[in-house]
Amino acid sequence: MDRVALRGLRARGHHGVFPREREEGQTFIVDLVLGLDTRPAAADDDLTKTVHYGVVAEEVVAVVRGEPVNLIETLAERIAEVCLKHDAVREVEVCVHKPDAPITVPFDDVTVTITRSRV
Repeated sequence: MDRVALRGLRARGHHGVFPREREEGQTFIVDLVLGLDTRPAAADDDLTKTVHYGVVAEEVVAVVRGEPVNLIETLAERIAEVCLKHDAVREVEVCVHKPDAPITVPFDDVTVTITRSRV
């Protein structure tokens, strides 16, 4: 399976379990790896035979900006569902970064990574 990766998609969302997170929001960063067969698109040089990563990026940002959830696990699941709606995408790895998580000790990042595929 071939891979198309989008790294560092950024959007402000209001996800989290604490009231401050819901009220003020924070930046979330999303990395995606889409699994698909790129051979048909490459053979015909045809965008309609692959995944339009610009459209995927816009849809993912809309999810992050959208309805708040408590957990980034839930956010990652919603992002995976959006990606798998594209016909060419057979598998997706989603990594959601929450670099401003409310943690009381020094840290660099918090991430949740999931892999989902068509059943």
